[in-house]
Amino acid sequence: MNDLHTVVLVTGVLGLLLVATAVGQFLARRPDRGLDPGAVRAFNQRLRGWWIMGALMGAAFWLGVTATVTLFGLVSFWALREFITLTPTRRGDHRALFWVFVLFTPVHYVLVAYNRYDVFSVFLPVYATLFVLARVAFTGDYTRFLERTAKIQAGLVVCVYCVSFAPALLQIPTAATAPGSGNFRLLFFLILLVQFADAMQHVWSRLIGRRLVAAEVSSDRSWEGLLGSATSTALLAAALWWAAPPYEPWQAALAGFVIALLGFAGGMTMAAIKRDRGVKDHGTLVVGHGGVLDRIDSLCFAAPVFYHLTLAVSGAATPVAGG
Repeated sequence: MNDLHTVVLVTGVLGLLLVATAVGQFLARRPDRGLDPGAVRAFNQRLRGWWIMGALMGAAFWLGVTATVTLFGLVSFWALREFITLTPTRRGDHRALFWVFVLFTPVHYVLVAYNRYDVFSVFLPVYATLFVLARVAFTGDYTRFLERTAKIQAGLVVCVYCVSFAPALLQIPTAATAPGSGNFRLLFFLILLVQFADAMQHVWSRLIGRRLVAAEVSSDRSWEGLLGSATSTALLAAALWWAAPPYEPWQAALAGFVIALLGFAGGMTMAAIKRDRGVKDHGTLVVGHGGVLDRIDSLCFAAPVFYHLTLAVSGAATPVAGG
């Protein structure tokens, strides 16, 4: 966190937030500008939410790898809670969920913190999945068995397993980071691109969006917005390639394009779940941002792919345990 590149990157983002906050406050005090007061109010609420989340992320980065992994563990825990509460559960599910929350999720993040890729890469998708199936079966409640267990497994994979690949980026050794110091720039690069892609998708859809991807799922996600978002994110990633060791400019552009595509897929997937359950947001933990799952839906899909892209670019087949 003390190297020059990281300071420049964080300072730049902080500067943009300050400018956006000043503009938002100016517009709020000048209702005669002809803008929709509701849109201005929503804009300022989202900015306040970003300040809160940015402060938490910055504090975790400053405290080091363990604190950052712990923060993501708490985020996964809360996101999984939101995911599970979307649909009713039966008594037979509660015992399996107890172990999911108090054992499997914490142990998984401990494995991530110790860089045990060989174990955490299969711990949830294999062992936790088998446990959930067996534990629910042992209760004797077979009503909608596949539906109920599939929901728990999907929540584990999306909210815990996939999200954990974001802090796992800290453990990938590169020439720009000393062993054990944490590749914070790489993690910051991912989070910045994911959020930028999400914002650009809305901007481009409003400007030139004509053909909706799936109108029944989302009324503001268009093919034009997706292409514009992916292109804009690729250009930003190429400009910030120095912030993402070990990427070269063209590799960073390709990674940015992929991140935007996967982030869009994550947003669409979570939107489909919300439409199915008839809710607007997954929760209201952060004012102006809905629930935690509403904020990390894009990250859920982008993190694991970016992690493995980075492994391929760095030339490491798998990270070294404890490295």
